[in-house]
Amino acid sequence: MMDLSPSSHLDRVYREHHGRIVATVIRVLGGDFLAAEEVVQEAFADALVQWPREGTPREPKAWLMRAARNKAVDRLRRGERLDARVDALEVAAQVEQDAATSPDERGWSDTADDTLRLLFTCCHPALSSEAQVALALRTLCGLTTDEIARAFLIPSATLGQRLVRAQRKIRDARIPYIIPDEEMLAERTLGVLHTLYLVFSEGYAATEGPELLRVDLCAEALRLGRLARELMPRDAEVASLLALMLLHHARRHARVAPDGGLILLDHQDRSRWDRAELNEGLEQLDIALSLGACGPYALQAAIAALHAQAPSAQETDWEQIVALYGRLCVIAPGPVVELNRAAAVAMARGPDQGLALVDDLEASGRLEGYHLLPAARADLLRRLERWKEAAAAYQRALALVRTQPERRYLEERLREVLDASRET
Repeated sequence: MMDLSPSSHLDRVYREHHGRIVATVIRVLGGDFLAAEEVVQEAFADALVQWPREGTPREPKAWLMRAARNKAVDRLRRGERLDARVDALEVAAQVEQDAATSPDERGWSDTADDTLRLLFTCCHPALSSEAQVALALRTLCGLTTDEIARAFLIPSATLGQRLVRAQRKIRDARIPYIIPDEEMLAERTLGVLHTLYLVFSEGYAATEGPELLRVDLCAEALRLGRLARELMPRDAEVASLLALMLLHHARRHARVAPDGGLILLDHQDRSRWDRAELNEGLEQLDIALSLGACGPYALQAAIAALHAQAPSAQETDWEQIVALYGRLCVIAPGPVVELNRAAAVAMARGPDQGLALVDDLEASGRLEGYHLLPAARADLLRRLERWKEAAAAYQRALALVRTQPERRYLEERLREVLDASRET
């Protein structure tokens, strides 16, 4: 175990295991999300007091899981619900047995764990798609209300009300805390995949904070993606999403400089890409295509595969990528997809053509507040040596960016264009 302070241990356990602890406690409490969150917060609060005084336990996650589980059982006992009390004790005993059994010794019924149950419960069709994703990010990943609100570009108070309504609906409608049977899987699959991809995306490109990557979120999304793949082996989009996540995740080490800074794709050392994950991603994409995949995740995975197979940015088949983004704009339209297509057009046909598309997008106002729009525009203006306009665009991007590595990257580019501007 690394030599960390109690508070550092606690922070690490929260980041890596909060979702699994909440998921298990929800099962103990019969699907009561609100009570489960309160109980888990109480357990973390106890740890914050006890660990500095008594020392960090040998198994911090197990300590917190046990503390939260015991609080959940006590809460049911105080409620004098005899039936719930008996069930809770049975579930608690099962949780204890699960914790004592290694993953390799479990069958499917065990590997389809509480986090997968939680994911499918959050994605129940009785909830709106926005509520499904927000609830999953809050409970599964432990993101704060502020973080999720910023990702949705809405006020925190609005997001908070949305979360509480969703949690109450699950409780009041007695939505079962289970993985649905095969007949009911299809209606939840899209929500589950959308949520998984958002979890992965938040890990691969954090919306704010000191780090570019959140490896804990990426790892959890991949773990759940593999479980979903095992659960739905004939679903082409499930295989496509797993392929997409693997192909992106394989590039993670090359995206981050030794000082934590951002390295864009065209400057990455491709020898640092994880070849095993790239090969697994390509294999999953082949499986998806053999199953008839033609949806948005398959298209994005195909784009990622073209990057993975290109020897360099200059030797990438950008025209094919432009075509794939064009198809994506038809079946899954959105301003971010259009922005990505504009960047591909710039690589394939020149920055002036890409800039025209970015300017149209900016004029539409659909990406107001999204820092990557002015950042992309600044990069194209820089490549066209329109230094003063590039500087203004970098300054707009800097006013919106929330992660420190991206901020440092934009500041460096701004200095470069300002220097170039003074020399001309």
